[in-house]
Amino acid sequence: MFVVFVAATILSAAVLGSVTFPHGRAEIRTAHTTVTVRVELASTPAQLQQGLKGRRSLPRDAGMAFLFSADTRGRFWMKDTLIPLSVAFWDRRGRIVRILDMAPCRRDPCAVYDPKVAFWGRTRSEPRRLQALGRTTGRARLDSPLRDSG
Repeated sequence: MFVVFVAATILSAAVLGSVTFPHGRAEIRTAHTTVTVRVELASTPAQLQQGLKGRRSLPRDAGMAFLFSADTRGRFWMKDTLIPLSVAFWDRRGRIVRILDMAPCRRDPCAVYDPKVAFWGRTRSEPRRLQALGRTTGRARLDSPLRDSG
């Protein structure tokens, strides 16, 4: 079973151009292990568009949480994202519903990734962090003042 807690205590801002990101922490728990990821929180249109584009590296315990206020469906590409990422998608109740591995793409044509499920958020992280959890899905609870807990 997965349990995710996003503590959105705003500690500082990471600056990429003019886009800043508040920081939080995601804890992804199963019956056998817990993975903690320091996350930058993306919820505004500018933050969601910027994401991790242009980053040349990502610390092992770092990532980004993309937060939405309603069920979302969509396909994604990794255009101008220079590092491989694993992405965990969660639903309105916080249950992780899909984990996808995405390859970097420096120029067109880029692969398009579709989780094929509705989701409220997604967490991107260095692949080995989420691989430790395996590929099962489960229950999660998300706490963040940046989005309605519904």
